[in-house]
Amino acid sequence: MKRLAVLGSTGSIGLQTLDVVRQHPDRLQIVGLAAGSNGELLRSQMAEFGVRRGALFAQTQADQFDLPHGINAIRDLACADDVDCVVVSVAGVIGLIPTVAAIQAGKNIALASKEVLVAAGEVVMPLVADAGITMTPIDSEHSAIFQCLEGTKLDQVKKIILTASGGPFRGKTTADLRAITVEQALNHPTWRMGGKITIDSATLMNKGLEMIEARWLFGLEMDQVDAVIHPQSIIHSMVEFNDGSVLGQLGWPNMRLPIQYALLYPDRVPNQLPPWNPIETPNLTFEPIDVQTFRSMGLAREAARIGGTMPAVFNAANEWAANAFLAGRCGFLEIFDVVEGVMASHEVTGCDLESILEVDQWARTRAESVSSKQVTDL
Repeated sequence: MKRLAVLGSTGSIGLQTLDVVRQHPDRLQIVGLAAGSNGELLRSQMAEFGVRRGALFAQTQADQFDLPHGINAIRDLACADDVDCVVVSVAGVIGLIPTVAAIQAGKNIALASKEVLVAAGEVVMPLVADAGITMTPIDSEHSAIFQCLEGTKLDQVKKIILTASGGPFRGKTTADLRAITVEQALNHPTWRMGGKITIDSATLMNKGLEMIEARWLFGLEMDQVDAVIHPQSIIHSMVEFNDGSVLGQLGWPNMRLPIQYALLYPDRVPNQLPPWNPIETPNLTFEPIDVQTFRSMGLAREAARIGGTMPAVFNAANEWAANAFLAGRCGFLEIFDVVEGVMASHEVTGCDLESILEVDQWARTRAESVSSKQVTDL
């Protein structure tokens, strides 16, 4: 029986994680649940799974539902003695502090929050090695790479190839994207996700973030990480080896499968998910990414090339801009401009946890001023 603490239990990945637990009550047990502000749903989840330990990030909601609140409460929940594995599925860099604490406490990590490694991979991965814990990826792309690399020596890998659906604006030009609405951007053709990550998919920022995450997760150089458009979302990612062989992991686009693998690794356990049938998807296609229109790819590579605190700035500026777009305070194409402007004004500092958290706040403040200036200039 593996005992889980789920951080972000009321979000999309958290809800699907609980579905996986429901399918495997003989193998998985929930002992802690944490959420951002949805106290009513969190209380309902705690009652269903018989969980006594819960926490909310938002103080007002926590007071209403008589729950501990704040980042320290979430950190303590993740580090509790009866936790074997922490599912990190909170949106944004907020997951960094409890993740680091859980690693240092010897907890295995099932990671869905890509921002943890984007902002602080240089800090987090040495901690993982020192603690001797297992970090299993939940993202479908990274789960695919993780599975394809099993039993392989890293020096035999030429590169990894992440796949992207292309989002709702595949094939669109910059001119086509000038008047994009929030409703259009949230209309993803394949996946059903939370608002911010869906916007990241529309801008392809999510693929840039995933490339940086993969660089740290698998111990590769950035020039060994590539990405292509694969509209059918059946091949979740691939590994090319030195001899020219390519391995890929295939399946229907359903997050429950990578979640299950992350939680039950290294076991492959039967479930109720429909197996992929190649006859039903005979035409699998691939396209290059239009890096001129979707400037996120170049910005991600530049952030990774510079290193230090720049990836944290890239992540924070994008998070601010994506949320500003959702709130109607930023245009779709302006997301790229804001991220580029914040990165251009950042002076890289040493990479430690304190510095990363400081530049994360700086980048958000800077993003607002960059956005305001662009509006004024119009």
